[in-house]
Amino acid sequence: MKLTFDYLRHTDQDAATPARHPVIVVGAGPVGLALAIDLAQQHVPVVLLDNDNKLSSGSRAICFSKRSLEIFDRLGCGDPIASKGVSWKLGRVFLQDEQIYEFDLLPEEGHERPAFVNLQQYYVEGFLAERAAQLPLIDIRWNNKVVGIAQHGDHAELTVETPEGSYLLHVDWVAACDGSRSTLRQLLGLESKGRSFRDRFLIADVKMDVQFPAERWFWFDPSFHRNQSVLLHMQPDGMWRIDFQLGWDADPEEEKKPENIIPRVRAMLDASPFKGAEFTLEWASVYTFSCQRMDSFRHGRVLFAGDSAHGVSPFGARGANSGLQDGENLAWKLAAVLRGDAPDALLNSYAREREAAADENILNSSRATDFITPKSDVSRLFRDAALHLARQHPFARRMVNSGRLSVPATLGDSVLNTGDTDRFSGLMVPGAVAADAPFVKGQSPDWLMRQLCDTRFSALVFGDGPTAKASLRAIADSDCALHVVRIPLDAAHALAARRYDAQDGTTYLIRPDQHVAARWREPRTEALRAALARAMCRTASTAIA
Repeated sequence: MKLTFDYLRHTDQDAATPARHPVIVVGAGPVGLALAIDLAQQHVPVVLLDNDNKLSSGSRAICFSKRSLEIFDRLGCGDPIASKGVSWKLGRVFLQDEQIYEFDLLPEEGHERPAFVNLQQYYVEGFLAERAAQLPLIDIRWNNKVVGIAQHGDHAELTVETPEGSYLLHVDWVAACDGSRSTLRQLLGLESKGRSFRDRFLIADVKMDVQFPAERWFWFDPSFHRNQSVLLHMQPDGMWRIDFQLGWDADPEEEKKPENIIPRVRAMLDASPFKGAEFTLEWASVYTFSCQRMDSFRHGRVLFAGDSAHGVSPFGARGANSGLQDGENLAWKLAAVLRGDAPDALLNSYAREREAAADENILNSSRATDFITPKSDVSRLFRDAALHLARQHPFARRMVNSGRLSVPATLGDSVLNTGDTDRFSGLMVPGAVAADAPFVKGQSPDWLMRQLCDTRFSALVFGDGPTAKASLRAIADSDCALHVVRIPLDAAHALAARRYDAQDGTTYLIRPDQHVAARWREPRTEALRAALARAMCRTASTAIA
């Protein structure tokens, strides 16, 4: 895998007048790369600018969720990421040195992808960069730093600094994926608001050859690190990620020194099943964090995604995973606006939907941090009582919060949704991410999520009976150009029918980002047209300021 990339001079740098592009993505981290790939797959040419020329170092983001893997599948790099990553779904929680309970994040079978894979961020970036290099509509420019922006009525102008001097670019839309210290946010005079937590944590990437199951282990107040917490994750290549809570008064520079890290790791290993294991310290960092977001993710022709728009604590793996969901939400909407299929008000729905998702992630992340690092005697008393009760009482385990792990947001309040007019049960409400299930394609076993289309809306139609035929006629008469997926009501598809509460004729309208837009027992032609128009922001009722 390529780790560094060459700066190459581009013809745009020699243009007499600034070249104009439909979309420029700023930042080639996981979110920016994924967004660029998504746009290219929807036939949108995209320029991707990065101020550096190498992949990230150290583990950084490592827990990639089932939903992120499904996004990677759509982008054409899910298989190598899933194969390289360490799959896991079981977590264990310890109080001092005693396990108090364990949890299973994916107890039900019938999903192609696991609950999570652990994979160092540089591998994810590498696989995404390899995929991007396969797509001719992506123009990646390394060592191209945006140092200025001016917005005009129908475009933005970027000033880009390179090793050979600066040049100008004109662009219809800018996607700011340039991280928590976003240059574009600063250039526009914007800020994120929220809580900063007065605590420090040490990340240590440790290499050791041990045979042990891939699980998430979290300790409260262990004997080897009193009055603090420790988190352990397995990574590929014999690498293990250990997070040590240090406290606010810790000196970051001292704590990063190997002579201080190695004794901490040795004490942890000797108090665990790894006792006596030999290890080498590969990388370390000390971090603090905030839970915050921008007031709005859209500012004129600039749309913010990922860490540039919002920040959370690392507990729950909500950072990179939510950023990838930002990207998939934005890509299809940008493509629709550029094609002229939707007004640019559709981009306001990106901001509103992902702002609501960020609020949900920030709430969960803040609660986890407050539980892990209580800031008062009363909070600590509650936490310790919940931990002691959790040994024997399942109800108390719901109070224990070592990081509620990332799940995709249900966009239930989105104005793009069409509310139910028929009775349904289950989780597949308008705004929810579509659920996977086994699917038979021809004579071969496959998966339902792989049948959905990422360039237009899909219609899932269940059954082969008279109501299903009526549903199919309504779709044909609507002229909505939907990608139709037929799902028989047979034993091979029983799990899909159960997850979607389906009967003959049941139809789901699925957005290109795989969220449910509407559902019916038997749709009428006008209902289909209205739901699609609503989901594309083409009606007065979905005009979003």
